[in-house]
Amino acid sequence: MTGSISGTKQKFWNFSPGFFLINFLIAFGITFSFCPVCYSSLDGLKQIWESFFISFIISMTLSYGSSRFERYFDKQIPWIHYPAKRMILETLSYMTYAFCSTYVIIVLFVLLRNRSYTLNNLPWKELVSDTKMPMILAFVISATFISRSFLIEWRKAAIETEQLKTERYAQQYQSLKDQLNPHFLFNSLNVLNNLVYDNPDMASRFIGQLSKIYRYVLDVQQEELVELQKELEFAENYLSLQKIRFEEGLQYKIQVDKNKTGFLPPLSLQLLLENAIKHNIASMANPLYIDIMLDGNFLIIKNNLQVRSSLPEDSAGIGLPNIRKRYELLSSENMSAEDVNGYFVVKLPLLKLS
Repeated sequence: MTGSISGTKQKFWNFSPGFFLINFLIAFGITFSFCPVCYSSLDGLKQIWESFFISFIISMTLSYGSSRFERYFDKQIPWIHYPAKRMILETLSYMTYAFCSTYVIIVLFVLLRNRSYTLNNLPWKELVSDTKMPMILAFVISATFISRSFLIEWRKAAIETEQLKTERYAQQYQSLKDQLNPHFLFNSLNVLNNLVYDNPDMASRFIGQLSKIYRYVLDVQQEELVELQKELEFAENYLSLQKIRFEEGLQYKIQVDKNKTGFLPPLSLQLLLENAIKHNIASMANPLYIDIMLDGNFLIIKNNLQVRSSLPEDSAGIGLPNIRKRYELLSSENMSAEDVNGYFVVKLPLLKLS
């Protein structure tokens, strides 16, 4: 049966060796169930060969008809759109075909085997009972083909859905990453703009450090995940850059084992550190303290809360939402951010490469 429906382009009559083999085995199974001993002797084979032959013809007719109905309904009533309608119409159509074709084969066989019968004296009603076994076989074949067709269509739809979902996630993730490069550059240039007038020497140092950091931003722009140690190294450089600006108004500690492994979304630390500096006062009188540490499989970024009365004009508000959305797209792990006893604490799960 499966051999008759393989391939993408087929002729109307396309009986493969597999088709004949499967129906041969079906005919053998039917006749063997009625007379097992018939296959143990030559006389028994002679006795049962007619039953085997008609079973084989009927099985081929039912199998081929089922494959034709399946292909027709695949084009006219796809499973994905009309599952109930497809099942009802295909089953009714095929079972009607099965009864009619089986009955015709039985009638022709009786007429050819017994010359005393004619169309006038043929026992039409009695022959209906002979269709009982073929109809059971037709039901099994129909259930097999319908189940197979449904599962193939369902699998195809599931694969297409997953591919579309993956493509959509990739587009969303790329869109989120695309926010980072101009966002980082814009904020850095704003800081530099202020320093150029207030402290040219400090601005010069800031530019030198900024060039190193921006190289990292460009390097990881196309990455989905980066190693923890690389992000920590970047965080160290970024904080030292900000310390040029704030001097003793910014204090930080990074306490993470250098052997610790794991991965983070790129520039997630930069966004968090930038948020901490942007939203809080950092001055000689009120220093901003930032701590980076590990807690199990989480990277903790903590700063004391001394919130500014108003946000800077250049605040785009993409930091936390950007990181949270990237975690949602990359894994089942979620970041957390909350106020705890006068501190703002963010927990970033360390991810693994799949």
